Amino acid sequence: MPYKKLWAALALVFVLSFGVLLYYGGEIIQEKPPIPERVVTEQGDVIFTKADIMSGQQVWQRMGGQELGSIWGHGSYVAPDWTADYLHRQLVFMNDYHAQQKYQLPYNQLTEEQQAELKATLKREIRTNTYDAQTGDLIITTLRALTASELGDYYAAVFGDAPEWAVYREQIALPANTISSAADREKLNAFFWWATWSTSTNRLGSDITYTNNWPGEPLIDNEPTSVSLLWSIVSVVLLLAGVGALAWYYAVQRSKEQDDSEHIPEQDPLLQVKATPSMRATMKYFWIVTALIAVQVGLGAITAHYAVEGNGFYGIPLAEWFPYSVTRTWHQQLAVFWIATAWLATGLYIGPAISGHEPKYQRLGVNVLFSCLLLIVAGSMAGEWLAVKGYITSATHNFYFGHQGYEYVDLGRAWQIFLTVGLFIWFFLMARAIWPALKKKGESRHLLTLFLIASVAIPTFYIPGLMWGPQAHLTIVTYWRWWVVHLWVEGFFEVFAAVVIAFLFSRMGLIRTATATATVLFSTVIFLAGGIIGTFHHLYFAGTPIGVLAFGASFSALEVVPLLLIGFEAYENLRHGRAKPWVKRYKWPIFFFVAVSFWNLVGAGLFGFLINPPIALYYMQGLNTTALHAHTALFGVYGMLGIGLMLFCLRGLTGEKEWRTKLLKFSFWSFNIGLMTMGLASLLPVGILQTLASMEHGMWYARSAEFLHTRTMQNLVWLRAVGDTIFALGVVGIVIFVIGLATGRSYKSDVS
Repeated sequence: MPYKKLWAALALVFVLSFGVLLYYGGEIIQEKPPIPERVVTEQGDVIFTKADIMSGQQVWQRMGGQELGSIWGHGSYVAPDWTADYLHRQLVFMNDYHAQQKYQLPYNQLTEEQQAELKATLKREIRTNTYDAQTGDLIITTLRALTASELGDYYAAVFGDAPEWAVYREQIALPANTISSAADREKLNAFFWWATWSTSTNRLGSDITYTNNWPGEPLIDNEPTSVSLLWSIVSVVLLLAGVGALAWYYAVQRSKEQDDSEHIPEQDPLLQVKATPSMRATMKYFWIVTALIAVQVGLGAITAHYAVEGNGFYGIPLAEWFPYSVTRTWHQQLAVFWIATAWLATGLYIGPAISGHEPKYQRLGVNVLFSCLLLIVAGSMAGEWLAVKGYITSATHNFYFGHQGYEYVDLGRAWQIFLTVGLFIWFFLMARAIWPALKKKGESRHLLTLFLIASVAIPTFYIPGLMWGPQAHLTIVTYWRWWVVHLWVEGFFEVFAAVVIAFLFSRMGLIRTATATATVLFSTVIFLAGGIIGTFHHLYFAGTPIGVLAFGASFSALEVVPLLLIGFEAYENLRHGRAKPWVKRYKWPIFFFVAVSFWNLVGAGLFGFLINPPIALYYMQGLNTTALHAHTALFGVYGMLGIGLMLFCLRGLTGEKEWRTKLLKFSFWSFNIGLMTMGLASLLPVGILQTLASMEHGMWYARSAEFLHTRTMQNLVWLRAVGDTIFALGVVGIVIFVIGLATGRSYKSDVS
């Protein structure tokens, strides 16, 4: 079967897509919100300097950054979005000041006509850009300077230990003295002021703010732009067009495919594979995967509980030792660590299995890499805890060894570098084992080549996480961070998943190698055609130009298109699982692959597109609708795949011994039922109610403790415990089963 056209299409997608990504990277550098050298009053008094703002950003990072509330909508959900919160408090203070000066009454007691007059005055003052690019000065009124001082006192009290804010701190899971230094609290205020200024001040020569009018705020008419609405409509049209085109193409291709069933072997071909020393050495990776799953899910339960009891866990004052920003950091980071570890171990396992070749010192390399992995996990977690707890005070030390403050890339730069090197070592170990098989001519060469491309993309696309420095502009960090989160976690993990599943099935003889190769190449082209440029849908409101919004809306819609056919993929996986009696040995790994297909459609597809169009994300960014997508996509797709791959490798490592699978059946259904219950009973309704509040009152209210601690919202948050408990029971089942493989209790007694 010829593959030249598919390879050419893949190369074209890479060149064009990354060309667009890099071009707009340059545009973002040019059009990002400026950081003024000085913020000065009309009388010349200096309020903040650039050094104050950048130092404040580093203080924010050290306290946990995006793990404790959010900035520009990126971050956690229990504490406020600090930019939306700061903006609203600023506007209320200024309106009341104007009302008292002119009418000797609070703003909310004025007539509609009087309010409209003052609102127009306020809007003009806030949205007019007074930044002087020549001098670097940003000139503000005396009133804005007074407001900054007042809000500085307020945030100093909140982030300090003022007793009058103790209840509020508990509601938003903010420990007292989160920032113990008065000087650091002043710097934090400077950073909050600048980040908020970017959301409320028009770009020079435009009537749209640097963040494309995000967040919604009625007091200054911050509302969705016409461009957001236009490109949202375009994204839906492109989605429908793409779905139609792909369905037609798939129907035509399916009619040409041959039936593979007659070529399925009568005996399990993988039983002929003899485990080499390096393959057996991967067993301990799977013990660690199991342990990390248990710890990660436990941390998730604690983190979720902080939404209703911000300073403890069912009465235990856990936040004194492990505050919300720490547990959320670890919960997210361990998810990536255990999923990646499962995949890395699978690569190390199947390398020698494919070629039948055990390179010299391969087992030593596998063991050294394992030690490095443990050091990275333990070291990065310790550094993050030390930073949040205030034991690391130097901004430089924090950047390299503490907490960077950015979701999914929180670990210090030194640990990031260590991890990057480790990932390349992993690829080297795997590639050298596969190389003898790659040199042989045949259909499998194309699939092996694609497998290696998907594998090398994993360390390569972690490199963008090293592209910013200690005092990098927030917009630039956001741009590169989403290269890691989207292209690494949501992009090439997806490709790796498709390739690995197809590869395993072809090695088992359940599908022709030619069919697997063509299918995976085609799906990779289609997925990356939308997925690479689709990175921009994370950047709509991060100080980026309009072109980012247009490309992001259009191509993120195309990301969903290949997921239409996930139902066919799930059916094929089930069919393979019933092909021959011997395939029953792999029933539960295959069932987890089926779950990957299901959650790809629901978590990545439906819940992803729910928030992707600009008009939707305008109201939903930073709400629990994002958490819904994150949980059902990250665990539902990549977590399920990680467990499936682990079980597949363990099946091979345990030879002909027959498993007791009741625990696997229990865990499989607990995971899926628990995840669905968590999403539909809690995260989705909370997110929808927040969206309605955002549309009616503004983003500040949707994220406020006032709204989130109403009885209805708290009841919905508590409902999450039902799904979480069911899900956690699945983890218990997996842990017991894997321990049973070591002790013998997971094998049927009639098999020695």
